[in-house]
Parts: sequence; structure tokens; C-alpha cells
Amino acid sequence: MSYALSPQVALATALAPVSPWSLLPPLGNLDAYISAVNRLPMLTLEQEQEFAKKLKENNDLDAAGKLVLSHLRLVVSTSRKYLGYGLPHADLIQEGNIGLMKAVKRFDPDQGVRLVSYALHWIKAEMHEYILKNWRMVKVATTKAQRKLFFNLRSMKQGFKDDADVATHRDSLTEGQIDSMAKTLRVKREEVIEMEQRMSGGDVLLDPSPSGDGEDAFGPIAYLSDATQEPTMLMESRQRDYLASNGITTALEDLDARSRRIVEERWLKVNDDGSGGMTLHDLAAEYKVSAERIRQIEVAAMKKMKKVLAAYA
Repeated sequence: MSYALSPQVALATALAPVSPWSLLPPLGNLDAYISAVNRLPMLTLEQEQEFAKKLKENNDLDAAGKLVLSHLRLVVSTSRKYLGYGLPHADLIQEGNIGLMKAVKRFDPDQGVRLVSYALHWIKAEMHEYILKNWRMVKVATTKAQRKLFFNLRSMKQGFKDDADVATHRDSLTEGQIDSMAKTLRVKREEVIEMEQRMSGGDVLLDPSPSGDGEDAFGPIAYLSDATQEPTMLMESRQRDYLASNGITTALEDLDARSRRIVEERWLKVNDDGSGGMTLHDLAAEYKVSAERIRQIEVAAMKKMKKVLAAYA
């Protein structure tokens, strides 16, 4: 389902002009912004549920604004974990705020998950997208010295190759060339070596190849996120655990004594030596029927249990 307003426009409409949002300094003054965000009050569970239901049921944009404001500190906290990529802190926060607004827009209070857990996934997703689009260009040249190297290294390398006194066509720089460049550009020779390595290394494909297999089917993007804490996966895991305990018990109670024992022996029993329960032939001998008949009873019992579990879920 889509809304008529974009998250940014919707939020601005909800908060202007009397909202506490108007009291926040712009991101250009980063320290003041962070200080102001940390002073914003956090919502209790009851308040969060109330505002989320108003947004879901009535499209209450004022409630959406309050949900966003109370979680801005989460964006600031998360953004600090990605400062090592060399990207501006304010840009990371801005991208995270977009993710937060998307999370508020999609949040369902009836799922039994706090907004802070649900929003974290969306905040990280927006920051990851921003990093993937920008980190290579920024990482190549960040400081003034690196920018000087970036724009002069290639032309100076070409000049070395064209020099009649240098009879070499190697791509890498010699020790003498490194010293000459460092002296000319007034930078350290270590910086020349580092920039040479960065420029010659090329870009790395962070996403796996869509048609790749083996090593090409896996990319470093996997290291950027922790899927084990993704809210949807946590909910699915809890649901599986619930069905594996309470659900299985309820389904077994719906079977007759013979069917229940066959299922328990064939699927649930584990002996001390690690082996399973009785075989079809063992059960057939006990009940004085054929092994095929035991198999038929087992299949019928499993179908009945699946119906009970489907309704139980």
C-alpha cells in the first residue's frame, strides 16, 4: 500500500510549524543537532502503541512525527558505527533518518515488536545503500594531500614513462620515482605508496554476481548486516520454536494412542546412543500388522498433525 505523500513531505507536514522538530538545529551544526536529539524524550510502550495505531488506522501524521522524533537518537547512535568508511557523519545521519521514516510508515504495532528493533533494520539498510554508492570515491581521496595525489599521480606516472632517460614501462613506481613525486608534491613517500595502491587496486564488487556461482555468488555486502537480529527473522524463529513445543504437543494429543506412538517412535524418540526409535518392521511386529500398514498409519497421522498445526499457527 502506498501513501499519497512521500515520507519526507509527510513528516514535514506533520511537524511544521509547532512541532518539536522545529527546535532541532540543522545537520550543518552537527554537535548542536546531536545534543538536541539526545534531549528529546523517549516514548513508553503505551505511548508508542497509541501513536502507531493512530498512524496505521487514521494516517495520523502528527503521531508519525512523534514516533520519528523519539527515535532520532537511535539513528545518531547507529551512524557512529559506520564512520570508518570515511563518509560525512551528517550524511550518514540524514540517510538513517530516511530509513527511520520508512520504518515508521511500515510499522505494525500488532506484531508485538518494539519500534526500536524494527526501525534498526531500516536505518542500517539506508546507511548501507549510501555507503555502497559512495565509499569508493571518498576513500580514494579524503585529505588535502590525498586529493593532490589523486589528481597528479596519473599524469606524473605518464611523464616518467615518456622520459627518455627512464627505459621502463612497468606500472608500479620505482623507489626513485616515489621519492621524486613525494618531493614535488610535498607529501610523505608513504602517502604516495598508499595512493598508488588505492588507484591500482580498482573497485571491489560488494554485491554478489546475479549469475555467479562459487566465489562469485558471495560478496562482502554480507559483512555489513547481521541478519540474525532482523525483526522478521526473529519473529519467524519464535514462531518455529512455539510450534515445535506447544504446537507439536497439541497435534499429538489429537491422535489416537496407536498413531501417536508410531509418530513418536519414528520421529521424536532419540536413544542414548544417538539412534532413533523403532523401525516400521519393529512396530509391525508389535501390532501384528504389515510394515506397509504401519507406514499408512504414519502418513495419515502426519497429515492430521499438519492440519492441526496450520490451525494452531
